[in-house]
Amino acid sequence: MRKGISMRIISLLASATEMIAALGCLDQLVGRSHECDYPPQILSLPLVSAVRINTETSSREIDAQIKQLRERAQENTLEALSIYAINVELLRELQPDVIFTQTQCEVCAVSERDVTLALQQLTGLHPRIVSLAPYRLCDVWEDMLRVGTALERLPQAQELVTGYQQRLQNLSETATRLRAGARKPRIAVLEWLDPLIAAGNWTPELIENAGGELIFGEVGLHSTRLSWEELQAADPDILLLAPCGYSLERTMEDIPILQKHPAWQALKAVQQGRVYALDGNQYLNRSGPRLVESAELLGRMIWGEELNIEVDPHGWQHIA
Repeated sequence: MRKGISMRIISLLASATEMIAALGCLDQLVGRSHECDYPPQILSLPLVSAVRINTETSSREIDAQIKQLRERAQENTLEALSIYAINVELLRELQPDVIFTQTQCEVCAVSERDVTLALQQLTGLHPRIVSLAPYRLCDVWEDMLRVGTALERLPQAQELVTGYQQRLQNLSETATRLRAGARKPRIAVLEWLDPLIAAGNWTPELIENAGGELIFGEVGLHSTRLSWEELQAADPDILLLAPCGYSLERTMEDIPILQKHPAWQALKAVQQGRVYALDGNQYLNRSGPRLVESAELLGRMIWGEELNIEVDPHGWQHIA
């Protein structure tokens, strides 16, 4: 890598792109993944990756396609699992010094394995591959430092992390005051709606900082499938809907699937009007700087205007 001069960066992970932006290095970004869509000024950059499954279909069909790819991988070769395709010729043209990718989830974003397979098809191109692996909040902050180190901006990264942690601490203290000794509201967060999948990884920590108690999902562990019977038995006080990769508008299209289920009207959260939709693509499921905003959005849904923290009014919607 050409140390001391402008690097040529490709980001194949949306959260890494946001970290690059926070560190003031967007001018060095020469390519992005199909999922990298923030901040808006990167949208003119060439797309180095594409998705191989049909995402313009129902949630259940998307889930079925992913499941089929996994089954093929078990029966055949590792290539069968890849949901994403990398444009090898474009990679050659862009001549990156650094490529950011991830090892956390082969379904959520382009993986390190995808990048390695692509680079095997090229000769004379030896970029540094920086892989992020976020499972919990501390991992996200470590990833920010990792990105800062790779871009020779470690002091700036350290300062940003300190600021993020302080904002979460402020949120937690505010939520504690609002709770005033009462029990924490029991909250279910759904990361997929058909079939039901409960959020895991860093979501329990965000809920805790917002003053709630997550009743499904464990810190640092992948999301888990959930039956309607389990959801009904747990009967959360608040139900939050944040499908992975879905915008708020796309999430709203799936709400009728839930509303048609016989158990829907029996849920306490529905009866008491405590069901909310969150832009899971931009916020909760993106393991970057905006996880802090995600926690604040969660706090707004839990405590309402009493929270007195400004949040994105377009990032969430009250359902019932």
